[in-house]
Amino acid sequence: QVQLVESGGGVVQAGGSLRLSCVVSGIFFDSHTLAWYHQAPGYQREWIGNIQTDSLTHYVDSVKGRFFISRDNAKSTVYLQMNNLKPEDAGIYYCRPILPGKDPVWGRGSQVAVSS
Repeated sequence: QVQLVESGGGVVQAGGSLRLSCVVSGIFFDSHTLAWYHQAPGYQREWIGNIQTDSLTHYVDSVKGRFFISRDNAKSTVYLQMNNLKPEDAGIYYCRPILPGKDPVWGRGSQVAVSS
């Protein structure tokens, strides 16, 4: 059974930084692309980036150059480094492994608040 535990969220001033972590269990972590999603208050959850098994990353335009995804296969953990945070970055952040042909599995997410 896939389990996801996100952590690292909190309250930060605009322009500040946070690093989120997501521990993944129940899969062969090394073999999967991992993705991060953002759900702003009142909006649907949206993909913001992912990291492939070869550590190649992709990002949505709105976070390029500010957010960086990395992975530590030994710890089955994926990270989201968020810099120069903006008020519109506030919300809940989720990670998940990309499991082709299977329904997505979600954790509880990590809450981020950005004060202006």
